[in-house]
Amino acid sequence: MRRGALIYNRRSMPLVIVVLGIALLLVLILALKLNSFVAFVIVSLAVALGEGMALDAAVVSIEKGIGDTLGILVLILGLGAMLGRLVADSGAAQRITSSLTGVFGIGRVQWALMLTAFIIGVPLFYDVGFVIMMPIVFAVVASTKVPLLYVGLPTLASLSVTHGYLPPHPAPTAIAASFGADIGKTLIYGTIIAIPAIIVAGPILSRGLKKIDARPMAAFAGAPSASSGDLPGFWTSVLSSLMPVLLIGAATVADFALPEGHALGRVLGWVGAPPVAMLLSLLLAVCTLGVARGRTMPDIMASLAHSISSLTMVLLIIAGAGGLKQVMVDSGVSRYIGELLNHSPLSPLFLGWLIAAILRVAVGSATVAGITTAGILLPVVGHSGVNRELMVLAIGSGSLMLAHVNDGGFWLVKEYFNLSIQDTFKTWTVMETAVGLAGLAGVFALSLVV
Repeated sequence: MRRGALIYNRRSMPLVIVVLGIALLLVLILALKLNSFVAFVIVSLAVALGEGMALDAAVVSIEKGIGDTLGILVLILGLGAMLGRLVADSGAAQRITSSLTGVFGIGRVQWALMLTAFIIGVPLFYDVGFVIMMPIVFAVVASTKVPLLYVGLPTLASLSVTHGYLPPHPAPTAIAASFGADIGKTLIYGTIIAIPAIIVAGPILSRGLKKIDARPMAAFAGAPSASSGDLPGFWTSVLSSLMPVLLIGAATVADFALPEGHALGRVLGWVGAPPVAMLLSLLLAVCTLGVARGRTMPDIMASLAHSISSLTMVLLIIAGAGGLKQVMVDSGVSRYIGELLNHSPLSPLFLGWLIAAILRVAVGSATVAGITTAGILLPVVGHSGVNRELMVLAIGSGSLMLAHVNDGGFWLVKEYFNLSIQDTFKTWTVMETAVGLAGLAGVFALSLVV
């Protein structure tokens, strides 16, 4: 009996070490307030040594994981941050909002803001999109007298979904790269799933929150917005913001529709490669949202250089998670976890969603939760035959679940909307959970046809 227990314990040690490593990660980040990148490096070393790797081999493994993870991400996220800065500085979001409000009318103003947030949420990081959209939301509330949550919640739902589901945002891009998933297909599938998720978490959910007293932050009360004459045109704003989606989407559609080796397919495949698509989109935006608006090239380039400063820590955190992933691969623990989970009766898609949701609750960061989950489930994806693009979206959906006080977005919403902590749980936490559940349902529905 003792010998059997001993064998069982030895065989289960890789999993125990990983669990202890993740627990250490939580302690370092949450209790000791250590920088997430530093915490990932420490945990990566601890897990490697615990799994029996030599110190020099552990260092090499971490270096490889960081390098492999940053490879394509530096291009996509760096160019994406620059594009987002041009969209933010030019007033493109305000132009899209004012034009769509005119089309939809005051009665459907929440749909106009929701669509605007989705359009600008594709190239912008969540925090940047939030800061840009909130003054616009507050201005619309002041002019139309509609309840703040009626238009605010759909806006937040759009920004959150693009952050969790769609490339070129950090977590979906990194998870897709880790799994070898096609970014174009991930973008198309993610958009299909995003539409019902946003509608459920936005317009439908906001109907039940009318009694919650939300008011714009005092600093934005009566804040003037730019005049329409100072803004870029509607189609210029939309095309400049969505050009990466259009190029990557066109390449993916061409891959499905055109025969192999077709000349048009090769051209679209080249311009639709994510790094090339982001570069071409940035160059277009420099012309349409920069030079054409009277800005000088030195001014535009200084703005683009500044945009990268906010990206540095995001890249380091993702790189740190990549180092931990590589340690789990090189030490054999990923193979062990993969064999263990291969015998699980649960769907790999549900497992990805569940693990990401648990880590989201524990860590607070959707990006950290998503990328850590990808490292854990890498062998499962390789051997189970699960659709890689849907696995990215399942993990992305789970990483948005049950946001609470350890989530920066929780406090942004509380302060900007003048909510109590209890009401922030009723709004932000419930909305994020609705997005996560709707995303999981969408992934399973799409798995029946792809």
